Amino acid sequence: MTKEAIIKEFEAIAGAENVMTGETDRHAYSYDAAVLDSVMPALVVRPRTSEALGAVTKLCNDNGLPLTVRGAGTNLSGGTIPHPGGVVVLTNGLNRILEINEADMYAVVEPGVVTAQFAAEVAKRGLFYPPDPGSQAVSTLGGNVAENAGGLRGLKYGVTKDYVMGVDFWDVNGELVKSGSRTVKCVTGYNLAGLMVASEGTLGVFDKIILKLVPPAQAAKSMMAVFPSMKAASETVASIIANKIVPATLEMMDNFTIRTVENFRGAGLPVDAAALLLIEVDGHPAQVADEAAVVERICKENGATELHVAKDAAERDAVWQARRDALPALANLKPTCVLEDATVPRSKIPAMIEALEEIAKKLDLTIGTFGHAGDGNLHPTILTDKRNKEEWERVEKGIDMIFDKALAMGGTLSGEHGIGLSKSKYMAQETSKATLAYARRMKSVLDPKGILNPDKIIGAE
Repeated sequence: MTKEAIIKEFEAIAGAENVMTGETDRHAYSYDAAVLDSVMPALVVRPRTSEALGAVTKLCNDNGLPLTVRGAGTNLSGGTIPHPGGVVVLTNGLNRILEINEADMYAVVEPGVVTAQFAAEVAKRGLFYPPDPGSQAVSTLGGNVAENAGGLRGLKYGVTKDYVMGVDFWDVNGELVKSGSRTVKCVTGYNLAGLMVASEGTLGVFDKIILKLVPPAQAAKSMMAVFPSMKAASETVASIIANKIVPATLEMMDNFTIRTVENFRGAGLPVDAAALLLIEVDGHPAQVADEAAVVERICKENGATELHVAKDAAERDAVWQARRDALPALANLKPTCVLEDATVPRSKIPAMIEALEEIAKKLDLTIGTFGHAGDGNLHPTILTDKRNKEEWERVEKGIDMIFDKALAMGGTLSGEHGIGLSKSKYMAQETSKATLAYARRMKSVLDPKGILNPDKIIGAE
């Protein structure tokens, strides 16, 4: 079909008002939060019904049109950058919470539901949805599942994959595939829902998602511990875990990040601190009291110079808002902000912190480090200007060195940001050539024409 004819087909399926072909509209969806070059799609489509989503998927496949599904575009690995001449399919028109079942503690949602809005609706029913990515105010549940998003509570509560009970998705032929169940246990057939988690839109198009809910903790206590060095703070993290304490949240910020956040919002952070640990324990009130006492003792034994315990909900919220401000505050400083998520075993955190400091010094780079220290998921954030070619070359070398160090310590390329385009070149280094070949064979069977988010995760052959 001609381009005009194909556009009319999309309009017949989704409505003319939901098919965007203008340059301004297409440019708006040519990039995401990753520091990568934009790619203009041929058109953008916003299906508003399940049936329209399936029909759009089939139309793309029938005509060999590369298809990239996009939620809010907050991912940091280039997972929603379109393929040249491809179609961007938006899920923000599929944003209904279809069911919240309080008795059986699950929910059924469409992929375009915003994460924080969903968590708030669940909380109104006296239940809890733990995954809390930093982008939760705008990111969507479909995108969270596609990237296996994490968040501050990942240490104790896990990440998105731990709450996916089932997924309905459209295959490239426009057939609806169903996997999983609303039951606590389900071993019916292949775990296709598990396969779809972290698939980044390369294997199917999400239609509905079944998510597990849990009871909220009865009590919580938040603390901020001040340390004279990053080494002391990172050793404290290892010591807390070694003492069999699993906080709900255990976050770290270095001095550069502390000062930047304080300048950004004025949160009352101690700007002379070399490092901060932000810690929350939750559970039964007696358990919270016991674990908080152990955490306070460990912090002091490891050299904490100050320990502040939130007195009320307002102080608790202020502590966690300061942590969530880390990325926007750092991003404010330079034209280009490269946020990575190299992840290492928790026992290797002190060594990884030291390695990051050495890389920054050796390459003369500005790196602010913060992150989910409790699960080894650090966020070294490089501040630069991509237009400065010489500096950008040093940044790219630094990124290579960060991943080399993480992998050498038995770590992984990504704890929560996904692989997308930006990290696909490192995949064989962490896995193997045989692993990539296996994945490519699987992809070629499920997506023979290669239309589903081409080149992501496994790269181009």
